[in-house]
Amino acid sequence: MASSSHNNLDESFDQIFDDTFDQIVDQHFDQTFENLMVHGDEEEARKKIKKRAYIERNREEGHVRLWNDYFNETPTYLENLFRQQFRMNKPLFMHIVDRLSNEAWSLFTPKVYSSYSRLLSYGTAADTVDEYLRLGETTSRSCSENFVEGIIQLFGDEYLRRPTPTDLQRLLDIGEYRGFSGMIGCIDCVHWEWKNCPTAWKGQYSRGSGKPTIVLEAVASYDLWIWHAFFGPPGTLNDINVLDRSPVFDDIIKGHAPEVIYYVNGREYHMAYYLTDGIYPKLATFIQSIPLPQGPKAVLFAQRQEAVRKDVERAFGVLQARFAIIKNPALFWDKVKIGKIMQACIILHNMIVEDERDGYTQFNVSEFQQGEDNGSSHVDLTYSTDIPTNIANMMGVRTRIHDRQMHQQLKDDLVEHVWLKFGRGEDNN
Repeated sequence: MASSSHNNLDESFDQIFDDTFDQIVDQHFDQTFENLMVHGDEEEARKKIKKRAYIERNREEGHVRLWNDYFNETPTYLENLFRQQFRMNKPLFMHIVDRLSNEAWSLFTPKVYSSYSRLLSYGTAADTVDEYLRLGETTSRSCSENFVEGIIQLFGDEYLRRPTPTDLQRLLDIGEYRGFSGMIGCIDCVHWEWKNCPTAWKGQYSRGSGKPTIVLEAVASYDLWIWHAFFGPPGTLNDINVLDRSPVFDDIIKGHAPEVIYYVNGREYHMAYYLTDGIYPKLATFIQSIPLPQGPKAVLFAQRQEAVRKDVERAFGVLQARFAIIKNPALFWDKVKIGKIMQACIILHNMIVEDERDGYTQFNVSEFQQGEDNGSSHVDLTYSTDIPTNIANMMGVRTRIHDRQMHQQLKDDLVEHVWLKFGRGEDNN
């Protein structure tokens, strides 16, 4: 009897202990679960707080303000101030907007172009136009990419073309008038600093200054039109290394370039040339100045050559002045995007040149199209550019280009020609 009572007491105690233990565990579990849920809610709320806040920008107000300032019948800012702000005349601006909106991007408006035009012209951050045009930073960046793609797609073939026979004839006439028969432009390189160059590439792109740069090789003519643009080589390369990678002679080597005929000092030549500085190699297509000229003929030739060769330097200066984004360090990480920006700026530059060059060039081609003397230059329109691009023809043309004897002979003839044309001190440059 006592043993049975003792067993019942133990069972009751065990039951009470189990119930109490289960109650404590359940309370602890419930508290822990509640804490986790509260913590999760707080974390989710904190993440929601981190998201970008929506800003009602009243975009219509920005559009109306821009329209009243520049495009209204009685705009606040007249034509000269429009040209100053957008770097081009209003008819050209509206022509670009019209083609982009109809052929590339239906949502393209003057407001969008104004946004990216200011970013190009002033080289500022993407959110600079937010207060005036009511376009956020992300929208401005997206518009800029579409704008660059549209400019290259619609205008690249026309405004980054190689010279046509008509263009070549005009360039030859101008070159002859300036004393350099057969000259069709000047070639040189300029560097664009790359601020956000990836660390792994900095050694490849950094030169003596220690700052990474990207090289642009360009050919420019008297009116600052850029006929050739090769962008992308790293800044550690000099002009010769860039030339080795450049496609500047591809059309000539493949036989696709028109044939030219010109006379210098009574001798006939068939290969046009560029004026260069002293670093370039002595090719039949390059004419450099004379480093230490001896005698009046050499001195006059050096003066004339260095003066005319400034065309490409002027083109670089005007390009950077029009589009400060090129003058300032590049802020993009992607080199492909940087290249497209450079390409779009050159296209816009050439469009502005075509629109305005009659107002600032010093030459009237119609006055001397017939030539002044026996040394008239012309394009051979009977020459066929459908020559098969076999290795034998290409090597033959390449040999002609690298003919140092032909280079020296042409340079000597040019020295005599310049002396005969300008030896009396006339300033006809």
